[in-house]
Amino acid sequence: MAMWVFGYGSLLWKPGFDVAESVIGRLPGYARSFCMRSIHHRGSVDRPGLVLALDADTGTACDGMALRVAPGTEDATLTYLRERELVSSAYVEKTLEVQLEDGRTVEALVYVIDAAHEQYCGGLPLEEQAQIISGAVGGMGPNTEYLFNTASHLTQIGLHDPSLAWLHDRVKSLGA
Repeated sequence: MAMWVFGYGSLLWKPGFDVAESVIGRLPGYARSFCMRSIHHRGSVDRPGLVLALDADTGTACDGMALRVAPGTEDATLTYLRERELVSSAYVEKTLEVQLEDGRTVEALVYVIDAAHEQYCGGLPLEEQAQIISGAVGGMGPNTEYLFNTASHLTQIGLHDPSLAWLHDRVKSLGA
């Protein structure tokens, strides 16, 4: 059976594993938002950044990319993803149904936010998010790079996220 991973943030532009197929997909019941404080990759303990997470939200859906893992690399991919995504236990690993653009439905590995975790910060106003993102830097680089790469790749695959588009423009203006 094929292993699928649902990408909605950095997995869109930096999966880090061999992808055999990628298809636009929709994950019902979750919304993409900057609701996780990043103290490792895009911020620090002293100055946390923000990264995207999937926040449970009945009646919504997140559009992203379903990535089919290259056959024979499933175990290595799972090990890699767990090291990357579960570094602080703020994400919870789940297997959920993703509806693909071509009509198929697949079971995909998905990393969603644990709303009880101390890094969870859902509901921050967009302006506050922009201020945080514009100044944070972590082990993987500036928080702005994360935002700009994600917004760019969503545009490239034809997906529009109004909040990310607003944040992209606002953070660009703050850096001008």
